Amino acid sequence: MAGTTRSTADGDRGSAARLAKALAIVLGTADVPLRLKAWDGSEAGPRDAPVLEFRSRRALRRILWSPGQLGLSRAYVAGELDAPGDIFAAFTALSSAGKFAEPGPFRRPTVAELWTLAATAVRLGAVGSNPAPPPEEARVARNGRVHSRHRDAAAISHHYDVGNDFYALVLGSSMVYSCAVWPDESGGTGKGSTGGNRAGVDGLDTAQEAKLDLVCRKLGLQPGMRVLDVGCGWGSFALHAAGRYGVTVLGVTLSSEQANLARKRAAEAGLTDKVEIRVQDYRDVADGPFDAISSIGMSEHVGREQTPGYAASLYSLLRPGGRLLNHAISWNAGPTDPDPDSFIPRYVFPDGEMISLGEMVVALEGAGFEVLDVEALRQHYALTLRAWVRRLEENWDRAVALTSVGRARIWRLYMASSAIGFENGLTGVNQVLVQRPGGAEPPLRRTAWM
Repeated sequence: MAGTTRSTADGDRGSAARLAKALAIVLGTADVPLRLKAWDGSEAGPRDAPVLEFRSRRALRRILWSPGQLGLSRAYVAGELDAPGDIFAAFTALSSAGKFAEPGPFRRPTVAELWTLAATAVRLGAVGSNPAPPPEEARVARNGRVHSRHRDAAAISHHYDVGNDFYALVLGSSMVYSCAVWPDESGGTGKGSTGGNRAGVDGLDTAQEAKLDLVCRKLGLQPGMRVLDVGCGWGSFALHAAGRYGVTVLGVTLSSEQANLARKRAAEAGLTDKVEIRVQDYRDVADGPFDAISSIGMSEHVGREQTPGYAASLYSLLRPGGRLLNHAISWNAGPTDPDPDSFIPRYVFPDGEMISLGEMVVALEGAGFEVLDVEALRQHYALTLRAWVRRLEENWDRAVALTSVGRARIWRLYMASSAIGFENGLTGVNQVLVQRPGGAEPPLRRTAWM
């Protein structure tokens, strides 16, 4: 009866066994490498496998209406589907079967499989109208042409304007929302687990400072230079560059909340004479030239078709001999079309689009830049994401109070699945250093900044 745990590993035909067959259809696999728990207490699957729990029939109903990544994601965000143990282990298993971490189109069930899903839903009492999406789902598709200034501003607001205090819980005092640079492979968190020692969390700020300083050295910053920071976030790079290297920095962001905190941080650091923060689209910056430009974790929002124009805009803002450092996530698994009905565009980065490293280099060279250096930091981002997940879980109640339980669950799913993507090599992150020809020659070797 309900509330009694029943194992289906040896043939029991409870709700969990039927759920396992339904999930196998959605994932396109013969076997689901998970231990499934159903709302009636029944269980199915290998006893030593990571656990995925269906807390409500509503989770199956969502999957029936959206049989893919979107249905699974909505059920998780709504709290109807959960991974109550090690989230990294659960989503590694899920990803291995259904490519859950991929941003490309999810496998669509055949008509016959859809009939089987519907029959399963009928047997389990899960048939009903399509549940409304969780309130945290993005609505930017109503805001005009993709990558227009207005729609880009709406997309950025959806992702970044969820409260500076929430981001501080996840990111730590560095307030750097991009890949850190770690001294070794361990990162201190223990690969494959949210456990491990405290080094990964406690060392996060140090690793982020190492990344900021690496960017400054690659750009060859010297006192008196004028620097543009595109997508400046909460001002961390601007403060580091101005405070440590004596440059003046213009930071631009489309997030009002980011800009307000960045200005406050600049005032507290006594750097208002060296750091200016604007709420402005990079395409509207007209007061160049600059001696150097940093773009850290921003170009993912630009879009594939707009990337050549992005590169050309930054080229026009640099003086001859000036350097641009483009730090961006890349898609490593071959050509794929973005799926607007997958988790990331619906809940995390509306209109975001990852391109390959090759596409980025082609765009930069096409704008006239000379490539000086490319550094891959894929493993560093996996370690960074694990540290962020650990911080979120340690501050869970506070994170929920600052936003919502749905928003906190979005971030847990997003960061954990992204870490898996970096560890599997589906995604990468690269620093591409380029220079506008003319002016001083670059150093002969990268030892100048390494």
